[in-house]
Amino acid sequence: MEGRAESPRIGSGLPAWALGAIPLAIIVAAVAAFALLGAPGLGDRNGPPVEELAVERTVLHPGEIELTVRNDGPDAVTIAQVIVNDGYVDFSSDSAQIGRLASTELTIPYDWVEGEAYEIAMLTSTGGTIDHSIPIAAETPEADAGFFGLMALLGIYVGVIPVTLGMLWLPFVRRIDPQWMRVLMALTIGLLAFLAIDAVLEGIEVGAEGSQAFGGAALVFLGALAAYLALSGIGAYMRDRSERAAAAGMTGSYLALLVAIGIGLHNLGEGLAIGSAYAVGALALGTFLVVGFAIHNTTEGLAIVAPLADRPPGLARLAGLGLVAGAPAILGAFIGASAFNTSLAALLLGAGAGAIAQVIQQLVPTIRDRDGRMLDPSTVAGLLGGLALLYATSLLVSV
Repeated sequence: MEGRAESPRIGSGLPAWALGAIPLAIIVAAVAAFALLGAPGLGDRNGPPVEELAVERTVLHPGEIELTVRNDGPDAVTIAQVIVNDGYVDFSSDSAQIGRLASTELTIPYDWVEGEAYEIAMLTSTGGTIDHSIPIAAETPEADAGFFGLMALLGIYVGVIPVTLGMLWLPFVRRIDPQWMRVLMALTIGLLAFLAIDAVLEGIEVGAEGSQAFGGAALVFLGALAAYLALSGIGAYMRDRSERAAAAGMTGSYLALLVAIGIGLHNLGEGLAIGSAYAVGALALGTFLVVGFAIHNTTEGLAIVAPLADRPPGLARLAGLGLVAGAPAILGAFIGASAFNTSLAALLLGAGAGAIAQVIQQLVPTIRDRDGRMLDPSTVAGLLGGLALLYATSLLVSV
């Protein structure tokens, strides 16, 4: 109404930083008071304590079993006894009581036999039982120079060399008809889609088997989202710096780099699986395995060079793309064999899937025809062909 004076707004005379700091200070003070007063009104929880332990790592040395155990539950846990194959055994621990999210190492003197299976039960002070299985006992290798050299060689065999060989398709993709180029790009999207699905499924499996204290299988999706957002931000920065005349603000080299990054993150997860399997003696380091991985990962090199048909780069840039895509398998093998952690593995596998999803989003416009259609019989055949090709070659790999 006219003639009525406006009432002053609350806090109108304060600076912006104070308006933001005052609610934060009140929240902090309320939480502190709640904690200092011992959560008044809630009282103690009824019932027995909740005891949840997860075995994160198993290390076998001659005459000794070492378990890294983490407390996933809300209450502290004390391990009172250990049983191996229905017999009580002696053990020692870094700490008598394992607090919330804390971990400890159990050392169990035991003359295990290579190739045998063992069932371990940890009895808590309240009578609870936590079970752990060792399907096939094998000595854990020492992390010396020879060990890391073998992991590096394995990573080169299954990552760098196959991807580099696949990039030899570049002269072929430069000479094919534009319509066939659309089919080839659809094939590339199919290859990457299979890798993303494979990474998600493997990450969920790894996350569900290990500690749930830090999220378990949910870490797969957190890693995927983080990688997708990070790669999107990097892509926007690169597009701003790319030539304005390039279609959609990106060049073939830019797309090839995105593909190489996505494949590299996937190969990092692949290296984790290989290294961890080697550490527990479940990996057959035979010719068949090397050949299987070579055939399977060679198709990844094709996916990298497909966007480079118009402007092929020099040998140095091609070598760099090959290392970006293949070398992470070496790092993954190092981590998997010497310091494997289920939470880290789930996060990295999810990151690989998220990066590949972002790359697929960038590649989708390349399969449009002049009328703007993406899914015609030829591109659908390419997509299905990419999925089928990686599925078929994955059957050659057994870890």
